[in-house]
Amino acid sequence: MKLAAALVATLLPFAANAAPEGYFDLAPGITLETGDTWISNGERFRLYGIQSCLRGTAYTDGQGNRQDCGEASLAMLAAYIKDTKPICAPVAKLNGISYVVCYATVGSQRLDLAQIMVTSGYAFAALKTDGLPYHAPYAIAEQLAQQKKAGLWQFSDVQHPSILLSREANQRSRSAQP
Repeated sequence: MKLAAALVATLLPFAANAAPEGYFDLAPGITLETGDTWISNGERFRLYGIQSCLRGTAYTDGQGNRQDCGEASLAMLAAYIKDTKPICAPVAKLNGISYVVCYATVGSQRLDLAQIMVTSGYAFAALKTDGLPYHAPYAIAEQLAQQKKAGLWQFSDVQHPSILLSREANQRSRSAQP
C-alpha cells in the first residue's frame, strides 16, 4: 500500500497529458484477456489490487437474460481505456505478470483506473488468501458500489469472483490431500 501511495504522490505533479518517467501509456494495440489483465508486446499486465468478474460466470440482467459477467468487466475496461487514455506504472512482478497501477485522465484530473472499475461496479477488491483485500481503499469502494447497486451489483445473482476463486482453491486443496 505504501508503494501505491508513493506512486500517486509521484504522479500528481505532472501534466495530465504526459506520462512521467517510469510510466507507460496504456495504448491501443493491447490484447485484453479479462477485465483486469492484458498483453502488450508479449508481456502480461494486471491491474494491482482488483479482480474482474470471471469469464464464464453469469448474472441475470433486468430482462431475465443470462449474461457473461467476465465479458461485462472486459467491455468496461476496454471502454475506460479508450475514453480515458490511462498511464501505468509497474508495482510488482510475480509469475510472469507485471502488476501495475494505472491512472486515467478525466478532464484535468488523473484518477486511479482500478478505483474507477471498482466504484462503477465492474471490478471487485482482490482478496489475499487470508480474506483481506490487497488494497483496503478498493474494498471500501466496493462496499459503496454494492450499496448503490452500481454496475454489476444491480443484479442479485452476481457472485464476488474472489470468493469463487477461494472456493475453487479450497476444493483443489481438499482433493490433493491423501
